[in-house]
Amino acid sequence: LLLLPLLWGVVIWIFGYALVRLFPLPETKRVRADIASKCKGPKQTIAFFHPYCNAGGGGERVLWSAIQAIQATYSNYHVVVYSGDVDATAEAILAKAHQSFGVAVDPAKMTIAFLHTRDYVEDKHYPRFTMLMQSLGSLVLAVEALRVHRPAIFIDTMGYAFTLPLFAMLAGSKVAAYVHYPTISTDMLRKVAQGEGDFNNDGAVARSAILTTLKLVYYRLFAQLYGLAGWFSSVTMVNSSWTQGHIKALWWGHGREKAALVYPPCDTSTLERLPLPGRSAIVVSVAQFRQEKNHRLQVATMAQLLEQHPQYRGTVKLVMIGGCRNPGDEQRVADLKEYTTELGLELGTDVVIRVNVTYEELQSWLGRAVIGIHTMKDEHFGIGVVEFLAAGPVCLAHNSAGPKMDIVVPLEGKATGFLATSSEEYAAAIHTIVSMRESDRIALQERARQSVSTRFSEKQFQAQFLLQLSPLLNEL
Repeated sequence: LLLLPLLWGVVIWIFGYALVRLFPLPETKRVRADIASKCKGPKQTIAFFHPYCNAGGGGERVLWSAIQAIQATYSNYHVVVYSGDVDATAEAILAKAHQSFGVAVDPAKMTIAFLHTRDYVEDKHYPRFTMLMQSLGSLVLAVEALRVHRPAIFIDTMGYAFTLPLFAMLAGSKVAAYVHYPTISTDMLRKVAQGEGDFNNDGAVARSAILTTLKLVYYRLFAQLYGLAGWFSSVTMVNSSWTQGHIKALWWGHGREKAALVYPPCDTSTLERLPLPGRSAIVVSVAQFRQEKNHRLQVATMAQLLEQHPQYRGTVKLVMIGGCRNPGDEQRVADLKEYTTELGLELGTDVVIRVNVTYEELQSWLGRAVIGIHTMKDEHFGIGVVEFLAAGPVCLAHNSAGPKMDIVVPLEGKATGFLATSSEEYAAAIHTIVSMRESDRIALQERARQSVSTRFSEKQFQAQFLLQLSPLLNEL
């Protein structure tokens, strides 16, 4: 079973080389023409591999902010974005980036190259060996990208590490990576070895010694392949201390040694202008509707809170805001609505779900909410958590990884937010925050703002991103 995916990878490499060199796609001609029409004189291209560039999440903020920084500083480069969003136009994608994040990029200095094989990286096709098959599927997508355009510099900003050797060896590109989340982590290896069930370790596997052993062999083999792929990265940037630790433990060579911590950009300057007094008893969540974000825990927390403190019914409201990338995410939203009613909560009154909102609506909710809730275990970083601290909602985040290590940390020995793990702990924290004196709560909110105002700003990200990438940008 393990050999079949590896043979599939070899086949992709062999046929990929032939396809890249011999058979251009219709999109190739369009991209060439677009670049030629926009570039006055010879220019090098720098390409970002971000198949879900229109998703509207924190990873997309990194993408568009990075592009904005390059356009403002390096006029000798033309930017190319590999996108699988074939249902949108380039104009619509850039408009959404501006609408969602307030980040404006110059369309005259960039080209979006559309890819039609993104379906190969959808996890719905791979109920078994998901990580390996998605990584091999990313090679199919990368081969198409190579056929469309071969850049001077290639940057993976979505975590498809297997694309790095492909572009380095077949296209001769200088390759770099901005890693939000390791495809496999030492935590995942530990959970499998200890038989601990989780969203990526089925309970049936965790309870079986034989299946656990087989899965551990698979994970360790994949970890070696992942580390080898990372070895090809000339410049590696990571978004948090947690991610940095895993990349340094797993990647090989200079890909590991040069893993620089570059915190992602957050809209702190705009959000810091939102007023702190007079907020409503709203608990707001901002996260894409993905399984690992654990929105069910938020609903369970709300049920727990109202059971323990019935006086909050009709006054405290949970508002879940997030983006849907695909039918799988849409189904999770439907399941959340069903779960809400199962727990005796009323949609629209106790729980509100808002999908793919505008940047203006997001700011409105952040400006009204008294609490910002985050429930993902081992969140690599947590841009939404930073936005809570900047915007004013008292942050209530999961007691692990990025939020614990980098974000919700004391300032001058005083708390900047709350951390929790279980629905009981979350409910208790909500009760504590809602029942605080407003003067104490505002003092906490002001400390939180002060703690993030310089560390996680857009300006700081762009300066650090260009600093790390400068050896490649100045070399060509």
